[in-house]
Amino acid sequence: MTNINLSDAEKRYIVDGVKLGIRVDGRESLDYRQLEIETGLVDTANGSARIRLDRTDVLVTVKMEMEPPVPEEPRNGLLRFFVNCSANAAPEFEGRGGEDLATSLSSMLERVYSSPRTLDTSKLCVVPGKYVKVLYVDIEILECGGNLFDTSSLGVKAALFATKMPKIYITGEDGGELEFSVSDNPTDVDRLDVSNAPILITHLRITENLTVVDPTPEEECCGPVCVVVGVTPNGFITATQQFGGGTFTPQTLATAIKSAKDLGQKIHYHLRSKLIQEENNVDRQIKGFL
Repeated sequence: MTNINLSDAEKRYIVDGVKLGIRVDGRESLDYRQLEIETGLVDTANGSARIRLDRTDVLVTVKMEMEPPVPEEPRNGLLRFFVNCSANAAPEFEGRGGEDLATSLSSMLERVYSSPRTLDTSKLCVVPGKYVKVLYVDIEILECGGNLFDTSSLGVKAALFATKMPKIYITGEDGGELEFSVSDNPTDVDRLDVSNAPILITHLRITENLTVVDPTPEEECCGPVCVVVGVTPNGFITATQQFGGGTFTPQTLATAIKSAKDLGQKIHYHLRSKLIQEENNVDRQIKGFL
């Protein structure tokens, strides 16, 4: 959560607005800011996406490596999340502030994607027990304008949607070691099925029984605690986590989680529409170039 300095009067103004149902920027409690998405920006990555939510700006890249699987899951590929919160994005990221947030964010993404109901990682298997595809998902916080968890998760899903992995073929064996060839045909690729991939929905508690979504940095200064909920497109909750020093009443927490589930399904629908539109635009540009 953002750590900026607000006077008591400024905090009262924000809280009073939430109580009246109108936030400082004119939104209602369950309104998100305008979302902008671009995919396929980084040529050296297998997939990439840039997400802007007002002043929050996040770049996500996905790179594929072929490695041995973990012994407990010999037929499943892996996702590894890495977050960089540089001091250039926000002053509070200096020192351990950025490191602590990066750890919390990467851990939360690993939790929500660990459910077998999110991604079928068996599709990343090349040779059972020997080689699988590992996707390294790097999240770069370019600018922090609040609500980093939700924005980053939207960027992750968008980047995974755009990820194209070259097909790998086993060509033989030499001295007990398998030999592979990688297709250099740009259309001969594998895609991920992200139809069940989750996103994060954050509810920030402003008063004992009032919460808001997509909080601004100023609102984050007024809320002592938030709950982050991982939600799939069909409304399955993959994980929940509280952050901050405050607490929720049981009723407020239950209401926030139910709201996150309902809101998450709506955002998934709009995100998918935007991603399909973005991909169609890229395809038309490629056809025009050819």
